Amino acid sequence: MKKKKSLITRFALNRNLNVLIVVVLLALSLTACSGQPTTVLTPTQGTTLSPSTPSETTEKDPLTKFSYTFTTSFDTVISIIGYDADQKHFDELAKMAEEQFVAYHQLYDIYHEYKGLTNLMSINQQAGQGPIKVDPRIIDLLMFYQEHAVLSQGKVSVTLGSVLSIWHDHRTAAESGKASVPDLNKLQLAAQHIDPTALKIDRAASTVEITDPATRLDVGAVAKGYATEAVARYLIEQGMTSGIINAGGSSVRLIGKPLDPDRATWAIGIQNPFASTLVPDTESLAVILNNDISIDTSGDYQRYYLVDGVMYHHLIDPTTLMPGRYVRAVTVMIENNALADYLSTTVFLMPYEEGRQLIESIPACEALWVFTDGTVQATDGLKAVLRDQNLINAKDLADQSSK
Repeated sequence: MKKKKSLITRFALNRNLNVLIVVVLLALSLTACSGQPTTVLTPTQGTTLSPSTPSETTEKDPLTKFSYTFTTSFDTVISIIGYDADQKHFDELAKMAEEQFVAYHQLYDIYHEYKGLTNLMSINQQAGQGPIKVDPRIIDLLMFYQEHAVLSQGKVSVTLGSVLSIWHDHRTAAESGKASVPDLNKLQLAAQHIDPTALKIDRAASTVEITDPATRLDVGAVAKGYATEAVARYLIEQGMTSGIINAGGSSVRLIGKPLDPDRATWAIGIQNPFASTLVPDTESLAVILNNDISIDTSGDYQRYYLVDGVMYHHLIDPTTLMPGRYVRAVTVMIENNALADYLSTTVFLMPYEEGRQLIESIPACEALWVFTDGTVQATDGLKAVLRDQNLINAKDLADQSSK
């Protein structure tokens, strides 16, 4: 199967700002303020840093590591880290990247309107009313869904919004102490409007039409990853050769390799889904050592609520209309962040055997699974870039860390 080169991503409204992937930058910090040199080690909420000795800046290497952090997009913390000889230049570049993230966020938002902007909420509101002219970036994302539908085998659909909106309303109610499970009959009625053929796209005219008045679009499986990949390409065009975009922890895009002479690769820690976020300095489940790659995780522990002790998370299986129960988490590693985002959701909602077969059918794509009993499996290519290739039971590791 030939690897797609189109942009891709996932849109996740991370209200609790918990991260799924822990960025372990070996003296490269995620600071809470913009434009700070990385000598100030202040981790972002939910992020842990692997201890190490920072490399010394010499006269032969005038570049300094800077980080810029913002919370204006996709309801999460986004950090940009890179090397530059001048802090002012880095800040200007990072601010332009933030502006792009904000633009993508507003275009792909299905819950809010913005003055003078036609976004996905506008499209949903005008379902059944004919074509609507939209920004080409909306066309690109919707066509990405269509082009990659064969990979998800129905597990990821841009027209799942009628069902996802019901779950969204119940999660929102749970935040106010009114936790309940959606009525199955109501979900089944909504599922009758999951219909990719109801979405009509005319790229030449830059229009989108939903022919079924009850069909709703939801790009939560891809939007944030898509935006992350787009911004990464922008930064590369502007001359960035070494850096990281960490979008909420669940989507991480590595640009080049670290410019520190003592470090050959970036180090990205995968969060243990069994570990409590209330326990400081919790040990990562595994650490990936790699460059020029995207890493994305989908897990049941980021956005969820409890009813009678049962967890109901945000990753909904279109077959059962209920949260997926095959695994606790899936991490996907591939060059394009949009595809990483799409595949992590897809594989999370598949039985392990089917998911692994899919991953191994895609060139240069690797994955790691964490099962409900704590067992961990990974493809050979992902194992090869782990700091410790001995995969420890995630539940046992969490128990050890909490003692």
